[in-house]
Amino acid sequence: MGDPDGYFGEDVARTYDDATGDEFDPAVIARTVEVLTELAAPGRRALEFAIGTGRIAVPLAGRGVAVHGIDLSRAMVTRLRDKNPAIAVEIGDFSSVRVGARDFDLVYLVFNTIMNLTTQDAQVACFANAAAQLRPGGRFLIEVMVPELRKLPAGQTLVPFTVTPSRWGFDSYDVATQAMASNYVTLHDDGRGEFWSVPFRYLWPAEMDLMARLAGLEPEHRWDSWARTPFTSESSKVIATWVKR
Repeated sequence: MGDPDGYFGEDVARTYDDATGDEFDPAVIARTVEVLTELAAPGRRALEFAIGTGRIAVPLAGRGVAVHGIDLSRAMVTRLRDKNPAIAVEIGDFSSVRVGARDFDLVYLVFNTIMNLTTQDAQVACFANAAAQLRPGGRFLIEVMVPELRKLPAGQTLVPFTVTPSRWGFDSYDVATQAMASNYVTLHDDGRGEFWSVPFRYLWPAEMDLMARLAGLEPEHRWDSWARTPFTSESSKVIATWVKR
């Protein structure tokens, strides 16, 4: 990638907040913010890894939580600053960048973004970076999908997730390396076709627990939605928290 903003440069940032996925539903955002507000007690100081355009950070700050952020994409952060210039953001890699304060009540990473770190070493470093910036008793939270390997018949590597007359989306999996990519094909009105692909590394709940333990964090909650319903073998995503002792 030649863009210093990585895969989330101006072309993505321009329309990011127009997305129609569940994560952008105002009711889902409200539930997310409610949970994060509770978890940020008692000091109400939170740090968001990959803060982006402020989809969560802006309403969370509106609840009286002092939110800081880290993000690689200046284009995304520009949109955030248009919404709330008071939110302090460091530009850089959230697996390594530290902010000035290191006594947060909550560090959080939502919407599958842990998978944007495409090596196990980087994901381990992310947990260590979160732990280093938490106060004792503070929490690290991750929201991430459960890999959809059960949808793969023998020999198949692709799982479609969007099929419309003008847009196709499919995830590709390499189960030997835990590498995956989300791939998009768009047919424009003028007949042009466009292809866009974003690489990821998927990981499992048990693997995250081990990464947390290496960072000095202890498992706390496992939910499968922001309604805090229990995580089960049929869950399609996990929202997990770990506590720094």
